[in-house]
This record gives sequence, C-alpha cells and structure tokens, in this order.
Amino acid sequence: MSVVPVAAKDWFEICHVSDGVALLREKYVAHWLRCNIWFIQGRDRNLVIDSGMGLSPLTPMLLDLSELPVTAVMTHCHFDHMGGAHEFEHRLGHRACSDVYHDPMPSFDQVRGSAFVRAETFNALPYSGFTFESYMVRPAPLTGYLDEGDIVDLGNRTFQVFYLPGHSPDSIALYEKESGLLFSGDTIYDGDLFDTVYHSNRQDYRESLQRLKELPISTVHGGHFGSFGKQRMHEIIERYLAGEGRLVDPFAWVDEQL
Repeated sequence: MSVVPVAAKDWFEICHVSDGVALLREKYVAHWLRCNIWFIQGRDRNLVIDSGMGLSPLTPMLLDLSELPVTAVMTHCHFDHMGGAHEFEHRLGHRACSDVYHDPMPSFDQVRGSAFVRAETFNALPYSGFTFESYMVRPAPLTGYLDEGDIVDLGNRTFQVFYLPGHSPDSIALYEKESGLLFSGDTIYDGDLFDTVYHSNRQDYRESLQRLKELPISTVHGGHFGSFGKQRMHEIIERYLAGEGRLVDPFAWVDEQL
C-alpha cells in the first residue's frame, strides 16, 4: 500500500458531537484501530478522555478549541488509548496498570500490538520517515489515580468514575448523571468486545457489563466506533453474555477488516 507524508496539523479530525463535547480521531489510522478521543469543555477546566496512539501532537488541537487547563483521563492502559498521554501535565487513570504507564512497550507486545500496527493500519504517514515497525509508545507515568466513586469536576460538569475491570484490570468509565452520558472506553463499544488480552478477565468483564445495564444511560460514547443509545447498549451486552460478539484472535479479526 502506498502512503504519503502528511502535515501533523492534518492528522486529527474534529467532530462537535453535542454541547461542549467534541470527538477527535486520528483520521489516517484505520477505523478498526483508531481510538475515540473525547474532549469536554468545562467552566473551570477541560477534560480529555484517552489520547490516541501518540503519532502526532494532540495538545495543539485542544488549544485551538479552548485554552483552559486540561485534565487527561485514560480509560485504560492500552497503546491506542494512552499513546499521547505524555503530552499532558495532569494524567489520571486507575492504579491497577500504573506500571504500564512507566514502561509501555512490554505491554504493547503482550497485547499483540503487531496484530494491529502494520502497514495496512495507516492511510498516510504522521511524519516523513515513519514506519510501522518503528512505532513506540512513550512513557507517561500517571500523576494521580481514579477509582470507583471518584468525581472529575470541571466546574459546571461533573463525571462519576466507574471501575469496570474485564477488558483490562484498570478499565474505568466516566458517567455524567445529569445528561446520562457514559464515556466507556473499551468496556463497551459498538463492535466485537476484546476479552482475550493477556490481562483480561472474562468473569470480571461479565460483572462490569451487568453493572452498566442498571445505569440510566442516554448515550454511550465508546472508545471506538460510533456512539449509541441505551437499547443498543443492552443488545451488545446481551450478545456478549450469550458468548457472541467477542474478538478472540486479533490477527484473524484484523484480516477480516481489511
């Protein structure tokens, strides 16, 4: 596949989803891998949820949206979600995988990153000379920890933390009770759920999804693919609990997407 270098400023696309909520995506990364980067503007500070693969600077794009200070929350420690975490002064996540943020590359190998980061992953290059074999995740030790029941306060908007292990030991989601918005990371999204990562726990995953069924959700903004409502959330959960809708072999799964 032929690719051409692109300017870093063109790496991200921005979609304004609702009042104060924007979606950023690495538009030259294949749709089946690219992470949803959620940006929420608050009165006193802003919130970014997940940070993509770290292939091109993210923070200049956020400054174009707002100059308020930013709290960066990682829903979990996988490379496609925390690759840009090093750019932020305030980096929060669950302590269960704090070691990964200190030294990300062993985890990249353990999650079988080579299944996802390959020539077909990119429609263009983030910078001249980039090769998929050279992809690296920079260390970004967390500066603070979030756990069940914690609150992320933006001044005029508050988000409750739900600890939802299963996909990974440190998976969390952020829930805004007033609007019913759930930012779910990879605990649930509109696609095959991945429970065969080296540190996944299938029983924990089932329990976490059962918890989500009880929430009065209006919209789920997942870590990948499109957003969806409560009915679709229940369909995805029920399908998983029935043993379907699972990403078992990442190499075979990626081949199916091509």
